Amino acid sequence: MVESRSPAPEELPLPPLPRAPALDDPRALPVLYRISSLIGRTEDPRLALRTILAEIIATLQASSGSIALLNPDTGKLEIEVQQGLPPETDEVGLRLGQGITGWVVFHGRPQLIADVKADPRYIAIRPEVRCEIAAPLEENGQTLGVINLDHDTVNGFNQSDLQLLVLCSQEASAVMARLWQLRQLRGKARQFETLIAIGQALVTKVEPQDLFDSLTHDTRQIMQCRACALYLYDEPTEIVRPASLANIKLEVMGRDLPLDSCFVAAVIHTRKQLEFPNAQGPEFTDLIDLPRDPALRTVLATPMVYENEVLGVLVIFTDHVHRFNNDERRLVAALASLGAVALQNSRLYSRVFQSEESLRKNEQLTTLGLLAAEIAHEIRNPLTVIKLLYGHLGLDFPADDPRKTDLRVISEKIDQLEAIVSRVLSFAKAPSSLHSRWQITDIVDDTVVLIRLKLAQSKIHLRFERPAQPLVVDVHKGQIQQVLLNLLINSTQAMPEGGEITLTCHIEERGTARIGHIDITDTGRGVPEALREKIFDSFLSGRPDGTGLGLAIAKRILLSHHGDITLLTTGPTGTTMRLTLPLV
Repeated sequence: MVESRSPAPEELPLPPLPRAPALDDPRALPVLYRISSLIGRTEDPRLALRTILAEIIATLQASSGSIALLNPDTGKLEIEVQQGLPPETDEVGLRLGQGITGWVVFHGRPQLIADVKADPRYIAIRPEVRCEIAAPLEENGQTLGVINLDHDTVNGFNQSDLQLLVLCSQEASAVMARLWQLRQLRGKARQFETLIAIGQALVTKVEPQDLFDSLTHDTRQIMQCRACALYLYDEPTEIVRPASLANIKLEVMGRDLPLDSCFVAAVIHTRKQLEFPNAQGPEFTDLIDLPRDPALRTVLATPMVYENEVLGVLVIFTDHVHRFNNDERRLVAALASLGAVALQNSRLYSRVFQSEESLRKNEQLTTLGLLAAEIAHEIRNPLTVIKLLYGHLGLDFPADDPRKTDLRVISEKIDQLEAIVSRVLSFAKAPSSLHSRWQITDIVDDTVVLIRLKLAQSKIHLRFERPAQPLVVDVHKGQIQQVLLNLLINSTQAMPEGGEITLTCHIEERGTARIGHIDITDTGRGVPEALREKIFDSFLSGRPDGTGLGLAIAKRILLSHHGDITLLTTGPTGTTMRLTLPLV
């Protein structure tokens, strides 16, 4: 191919357009039918282009030809299919306005060149060519490419041939637009299915690093990009930390980096998706968070935002200059949003696990306290008897008798034991200063927040039927929450395959007193018949890993609040536990 000798496009006079194409050409209907029928015969756009070119070349008896498409990334015309041209022609790329085909695309006008040797725009690719016709491929006013035909004789094409080529290019444009649209829709459907699968997989990731690695790997796969990276951001300290990389290396991986030294700073500050056309530019030299890989080119960085808080940045890299379209941008934004939700979900799980561990320790301490109180209570009764009987013995010895001292020591130790027992019993009582007035709905709502992620993980739906009027109780909130949490956890363990828990509240009038009831109903397998009469006994459990203390502690807590807990109903279809508390 020789260098272009064409002047700037605006320097050339615009030749008149060919006469309006007519269908009276006997060649028109057969070739148009064969082109239009490709919609039902293939879904491969490249095969369709190859077939279209072969049909047009055969109909117009051309010596060679090509179909070139406009590359939106480079802005150049690139030959997609060709017939009769040298193999190296596939590598040819023309700027808009360059050569006859470039001129046709730039102006959107078909051209008939009777003698290419006399046209300064002509670029020689095959030396035998003497005549050339070209027509643009257009769809909805947008030029997509050009169909170019060559003939080896001067005046090898005429105006009728050009008119027929215009007709064929119009039909080819409609066919290709439909095939490209079909391919795009199928690609979007696959992406949507993949996006759903990724979302479902991400929400199950509890370990943060597993979540990060899964997100970068899946993003790289679905976007078909060179590499992907995830950067976490801590707003209070303004620190950025590279957390995961897919198909790329970074020297500062896992380190805390100052925000003002990172290229993701612009994304974090603006909270917007940003595209950087060339990562090898001099403006990126001093940025410490950018991988030093010469293969990287275009960068698309997307903020991971949850409830207006930037949690991190998801970055994809290409190995060529690429202009991301709106669909690609939206897809990456959706992945970043899924990652933000999954990250927040992982953090909440961590907090729930910490809360459960804290509650478990509190339960153990409470159990020890209750056991100590029971022991002290059992000791106090015989100790009182011993003290009374000892006092009625009326023993007395002379002052110089050593037994006088023994009697005094025995009396002092009995008093000491009584004081110890009294202190233990007083300590076991809930201090009245910790009691305060609460609405039952507030206590239930706060308890549900603690267990909502566990319910979701267990596929259990919780329904809280709120009372028509406020129910106020004077209680130790933490202890009542402990009771509710214990009962809800018991219900989830009774429904390993998922189910439903219903909480209802209502009032019972007992003379002048008003009693509040909280009923907790599940759809589990019920309490075994052999355990129903003894479920509130200490160390009684129906599970191999149970301690048998949960319901016993719950019973004691309710009794200390002048309330109670009872097994209302149970069976194969579910269980209902009732909490009773006096209302203020």
